[in-house]
Amino acid sequence: MLKKDLILKSPVSKTIGFDNIRNGKFGAVLSRAGVGKTSFLVQIALTQLLNDEKIIHISLDDHMEKINLRYSDGYKNLVNDIGYVDPQKAVRLWEDIKSNEVGISYNENTFDIEKIRDYLKSFKKSDLVLPSILIIDGLNFDKDITDVFEGLEGLYQEFSIFTWLSMKSHRDEELSENGFPVQLETYKERFDKAIFLQPVKNKIEAIILKDGDRTDQKYKLDPSTMMILDE
Repeated sequence: MLKKDLILKSPVSKTIGFDNIRNGKFGAVLSRAGVGKTSFLVQIALTQLLNDEKIIHISLDDHMEKINLRYSDGYKNLVNDIGYVDPQKAVRLWEDIKSNEVGISYNENTFDIEKIRDYLKSFKKSDLVLPSILIIDGLNFDKDITDVFEGLEGLYQEFSIFTWLSMKSHRDEELSENGFPVQLETYKERFDKAIFLQPVKNKIEAIILKDGDRTDQKYKLDPSTMMILDE
């Protein structure tokens, strides 16, 4: 019951939709630096962990210790948003699900799609259930990364794994005619989903930029927890 309650409380379930998280190939979480891309990606991953699925979180910015801390904090924010939860139940559930999260730290020089492919192959060789989503945090979308996308397309074809990526926009850049940050505009045809996080006064506004006919829907988030604010 606690798992279901936490999934329903997730800001991802409310903005993207729990059954919609893996519908397609690629999703993007966009914002300028420091607004909450990584925290939102963690919430995406937590919905899958709470559904007893495996995830891989690759960071080009953070070390493993920081990645794991982000998951622990994200889980606590979800639990606290429900209200009172038996602390022992919350701890037991976290112990049950956290082993399905694999954090991998790379940098721009060591990041390699073939390493990811080999890792996913190891699941198949061991007859293990494959991860449901791959999160890649920290790719530089100001550079030409067409080759990275081609590699990720190959991973999707081989392993049917949906990839969520962070995408850093810049404060002073104008939006495209579609209302997209230029980083998304460049690769818009590759993405099935995109959500843009922007500060509005003392809140974060989450705007659906791409997701079928659900575009331009807006939600308010608490910047300290990324939880949905009731208005």
